Amino acid sequence: MPPTLLLSKELPTLEYQSTSSSFDESWRAPLSTLLGLGRAAGADFIEFFLERVNYISCLAEDDAITSISPRLTSGAGIRVFRGKSDCYVSTNDLSFSGLKAALEKALSIQGLELPTPNAFIPETNLELLRDYATAKGKDTWLSGCSSMAEMGEVLLDANGALQRKASHVQSRRAVYFRDWQEVLVAASDGTFARDIRLTQSVGYNLLCADGDHRSSIGKRAGSTGNPEFLRAWDYNGTAEEVAESAGKMLYADYVESGTYPIIMANSFGGVIFHEACGHLLETTQIERKTTPFADKKGEKIANESLTAWDEGLSDNAFGTIDMDDEGMPAQRTLLIENGILKNFIADRAGSQLTGHPRTGSGRRQNYAYAAASRMRNTYIAPGDYEVEDLFASIDKGIYCKRMGGGSVGATGEFNFGVDEAYLIENGKVTKPLKGAILIGEAKEIMNKISMCSKDLGLAAGFCGSISGSVYVTVGQPHIKVDSITVGGR
Repeated sequence: MPPTLLLSKELPTLEYQSTSSSFDESWRAPLSTLLGLGRAAGADFIEFFLERVNYISCLAEDDAITSISPRLTSGAGIRVFRGKSDCYVSTNDLSFSGLKAALEKALSIQGLELPTPNAFIPETNLELLRDYATAKGKDTWLSGCSSMAEMGEVLLDANGALQRKASHVQSRRAVYFRDWQEVLVAASDGTFARDIRLTQSVGYNLLCADGDHRSSIGKRAGSTGNPEFLRAWDYNGTAEEVAESAGKMLYADYVESGTYPIIMANSFGGVIFHEACGHLLETTQIERKTTPFADKKGEKIANESLTAWDEGLSDNAFGTIDMDDEGMPAQRTLLIENGILKNFIADRAGSQLTGHPRTGSGRRQNYAYAAASRMRNTYIAPGDYEVEDLFASIDKGIYCKRMGGGSVGATGEFNFGVDEAYLIENGKVTKPLKGAILIGEAKEIMNKISMCSKDLGLAAGFCGSISGSVYVTVGQPHIKVDSITVGGR
């Protein structure tokens, strides 16, 4: 049933009827009322973020399905601004009384109270529902995804392919998840927007062993907005690639530590730019005073060969969104152009506190978190060189073909393992190497990226920060770093 409409500006005492099973126009009246109550209490700005999630993951280990984990959740977050101060309260109660109680709690944190009965409640004129889900046919996405039985069949078949193609196999893992999310944002500036997101990922982890020799290789793919994603996964091709890499690394020599020129492969090689530099361009880092780039806008912070973007628009990329979690449409943000810092990544609070314009980058893991400035699809732009030109420029160095995990300090110091590396001698790739760890600092390494090839590649990733874990894309073409410290034996 539609909610009961208020016919006066008196403080409502009646409950609204339950809303429909999806976020639609029927939410306008209750949310408008709650926003009006917040404004009448003295808040400068109020935002409601409503969410429903249907999630499932499936894990195959060797020849058995060992885990199937479904999750259904719903809830809301209420953010209240008073001056430059803001607070956030979340609830899993989407009834009118539940949302009103959460609003009252948020107001009290800011030293405000709900108005008394018969108090004037200002109108909140929400825009016509900006419904990206309906406009783009997303309402049927969930029903078009693979069934639980399909998930299991695909993962077991995939692990079988890995067994056939790899040697000295110790363990095989194939994992898949599907995350369906419906969101609604309503705010006192008139924002009223709905979207559905469908994020999926599937991948392999292969461990091989022969006596004292070990190798471990993984590869993951991810997509947004494609119900056919799992059915279209080329697990045979991926198994062949992973098995080949694991075989080469199994008997590889350990790298000698030292300072080398390196070439980093495209696609997931962009994880270092994401971690060591991208985070330093988020306004949350300016607020914390932990970025060396806070006052460098318009100045040179990288080699002139480097241009970098952050955007939410690439088709089916892992970090693509039609709107951010504050209801702002996605856009393309130029971060660095020919080495010059052009823009920061900003959410609403970050923009208010730092003065940098919002970029459609207010993101959160779920309703339990307030949105913060976060990356989406972040990558180094392609350059003018052929890949062969990069290799030809190096007499002795290291080719980092597949990156592993790592850690990053608050101001950009980093170390990252390399899962698959090769020695470069006289411009040619020669023997495989293992145990390499790249060690450096963002503000130094950025000025040593001297060559970028034409072959931009993107890869799925997961990013953790103040507003939880979000889906992102990392990327780059092949790049040359003139010198970097490489840890090894």
